[in-house]
Amino acid sequence: MKKSKSKKKIALIIILSFMILLIAGMWLFTVSIYKENFDQRFETYEPLMFYIDDFDGLERAEYDFKSNNGQKLKGYMYSSGEDQRAIIVLAHGFGGGGHNSYMDCINYFAQNGYFVFAYDATGNDESDGEGVGGIPQGVIDLEYAITFVEESGNFPDMPIALFGHSWGGYSVCNVLTYHPEVKAVVECAGCNRSSDLFEAQGKKQAGDFIYAMMPFVKLHEQIKFGKYAANTAMDGFAASDAAVMIVHGSDDGVVPTEYGYDMFYEKYKNDPRFSFILLENREHNFFNKQTAYIDEFNDSLDKWLETLNYDYKADENKERFAADKADYINHNLDREKYADMLDTDLFDRFLKFYDDNI
Repeated sequence: MKKSKSKKKIALIIILSFMILLIAGMWLFTVSIYKENFDQRFETYEPLMFYIDDFDGLERAEYDFKSNNGQKLKGYMYSSGEDQRAIIVLAHGFGGGGHNSYMDCINYFAQNGYFVFAYDATGNDESDGEGVGGIPQGVIDLEYAITFVEESGNFPDMPIALFGHSWGGYSVCNVLTYHPEVKAVVECAGCNRSSDLFEAQGKKQAGDFIYAMMPFVKLHEQIKFGKYAANTAMDGFAASDAAVMIVHGSDDGVVPTEYGYDMFYEKYKNDPRFSFILLENREHNFFNKQTAYIDEFNDSLDKWLETLNYDYKADENKERFAADKADYINHNLDREKYADMLDTDLFDRFLKFYDDNI
């Protein structure tokens, strides 16, 4: 009898030990995948960077400010002319570097009567940080950016509006919890909670297995970011009286509509504070109008690749090809056309929304 109980006890210990090891293994595996994807440093691809000279009449002043761990963030106040009505704080997307990719958006708002304060988030372009750290860092950096604009004494006392795309779209909604005084928000291709980005992309790679990883993702973010990981866009909406415009592409494969637009629409479709634009047959990056120029340039780039007298896909030619490609772009990109691809019809709708609510 005693031997039987002893065997059961040993078996239970073995099972519990196995479960602990399994959970620990899943935890370590999930955190490593998270860090691999969301704790990297991102730099704008230099040959495709925008420059202030690409936009007639656009001016900017440079500022440094600190975020939560004392890391220095680089910000710029953009303007054109006088008689601005408000300050739009712009939060950029994830993975392509800082705010530089949105300078055509910035120029549009600046040319139409707004100051635009744009910054590089932690781990991006001109700002400090070996890596981003994780998705909630976007909300933290935006919170500090808004506070800097409001309290530094460097800027006029004006209403604050927000504009964000993707990671920035998630951030501009979530930050309303901490800055309910914001007057108007345009959220493009964003999601409700920080872990949504991991889940949406993970389903493509791991299928339903991603759901086994999600508790560990949420726990990791909770440990690292505390209240910012628990906060959602829905929480931000409830905490603020800001007017909100939600914009999404119907064919978005990066942040599918189910992670943001659909749930926001279901709850707020009859609320006059909210406006919704679902862009049919548009994907994640929907700011550019259909233009023949970019197709032309890509065709010419493909033809140039055929002229190379070496295997540009080989690892030993990686650095050589990177230098040659950058040189080709620098000598052949029509910067005037490149800086004039914004879908101004869409941005006219954004502008009217800001004008009506500020």
